[in-house]
Amino acid sequence: MQYTPVVVALPIADRATSYRFYQQALGLVAPGDPAEDGVPEPLRFEVNPGLHLMFVPSGGFGWVIGDREIAAPGQSECVLTLSVDNPAEVDDLVGRARAAGARVVGAPGQQPWGYVGSFADPDGHLWMVQAGTPR
Repeated sequence: MQYTPVVVALPIADRATSYRFYQQALGLVAPGDPAEDGVPEPLRFEVNPGLHLMFVPSGGFGWVIGDREIAAPGQSECVLTLSVDNPAEVDDLVGRARAAGARVVGAPGQQPWGYVGSFADPDGHLWMVQAGTPR
């Protein structure tokens, strides 16, 4: 059985901040009409046809996770990885993320598994950008 698309939901503190960050850093477009705050509701982005990101304010995230806790700032349960074609694209994407407000947690460079860089978005969600990964 195939599940398409996979939707990754991430808790956020501020819709407008996340909206701007993912537009500026990753060049993503959020479909839908703007709500009163000027941000589409629900706030979601299509990374590719098989992966969508959904951003849920932390208070509403509890409706889904029940009595479980959201990871505290500075703690991570997963790393989201984007594959690009070459090291220059890693450098560019990590640089755009930094300019949009990300904290670079791993400067772009060669690792045993490839050329990679990583950053945390404004809510602390970790992203790795890797060159040369099969797509």
